[in-house]
Parts: sequence; structure tokens; C-alpha cells
Amino acid sequence: MGKYHLGEFEEIVMLTVGILEGKAYGFAIIEEIENRLNRPVSIGALQTVLKRLEQKGYLDSKFGEATAIRGGRRRRYYHLTSAGIAILEETKEQRMSLWNALPNLRLNKTL
Repeated sequence: MGKYHLGEFEEIVMLTVGILEGKAYGFAIIEEIENRLNRPVSIGALQTVLKRLEQKGYLDSKFGEATAIRGGRRRRYYHLTSAGIAILEETKEQRMSLWNALPNLRLNKTL
């Protein structure tokens, strides 16, 4: 793949978009991250990362239907592109390479 490496939050966002499979919009992404990782996420930080990942070609988005519940506004749904899947696979391989290189240590002990 290219020279770009995902940052931690970028990776988390992309994995969450993949988990939500077609139901990934701003609030749903935030809720999923906060529930799974017990980590607060601001809408501003999320929007910045979503925009950057879309510009890099790792995510794509489209608007859903307007609903009365949202006052006629439409949600923007995100999905992984083939380039996004590829960079996630590369990132996973890099992480696993590091984990697999650890000697047989008990990680709950002080290193």
C-alpha cells in the first residue's frame, strides 16, 4: 500500500464504519465507539476525521432519505472503499507483526 499510515482514531473510526455496515452516520459512529471502547468522542473530532478519510479515498458517503424525525434533514452514511479495506488490512498485518514478535511474556506483569 502507500506511505500513509492510519492514526489510532482514524483506524477506530474506519473499523466502526465497517462494524455498522451501511448504518454508519455521525451519531451512530460516536455511540458505537463510546459503547465499545468507553471513550468519549466529540462530533467535531469525528467530522474532521470522516472528511479526511473521505478525501484520502478510504471512505465514501451518500445521503439517506429525509425524515420528519430529523426535521426533513438527511443523514450522511459512510462506507469503506476498497482502498479503505486495503489500508485496514495492512494496518492489521503491521499490528499483528508486532504482537507476534513479543516474546512469551505475561503482559499483566510490569515489563
